[in-house]
Amino acid sequence: MIKETGVVVSVDEDEVWVATQRKSTCGSCVAKTTCGQGIMTILSADKKPHMIKVRSDLKLKKGDQVTLGVAENTLVRSAFIVYMLPLLTMFIAALAVSALQVSEPWIIFSAALGFLAGAFGVRHYSDHYLDAAAMQPVVLQAQVKLNPVLEV
Repeated sequence: MIKETGVVVSVDEDEVWVATQRKSTCGSCVAKTTCGQGIMTILSADKKPHMIKVRSDLKLKKGDQVTLGVAENTLVRSAFIVYMLPLLTMFIAALAVSALQVSEPWIIFSAALGFLAGAFGVRHYSDHYLDAAAMQPVVLQAQVKLNPVLEV
């Protein structure tokens, strides 16, 4: 289970909106000044929290800190489909047209069409399975905010 902490910012009937902050390991890396990812992290203007809607049976309220979890196999399968499906369809289309002994511009054009077909396949997959229960994060634990805060 891949875990991420967040704070409840809104509560609906059976769902809560959780704000999470994207973390990067670039801060502890020695190559952060020469790495492309490190430079993009530094230049990134996306510092605001990300909002996630999570179904929960727990009685949570605004301000509660929660730990969310997503199954590893779900994340790996989704990442494989997002990254590999367009590449595989691109190579298959290029190889299929190349076997027809056509000129190189047609092969490049068919590779681009194959990539687009794979991208539409990813879009169809995400639209079809986005609301599936296995794809949704779950609340693993919650630290309920005390009201009023007790001082010791």
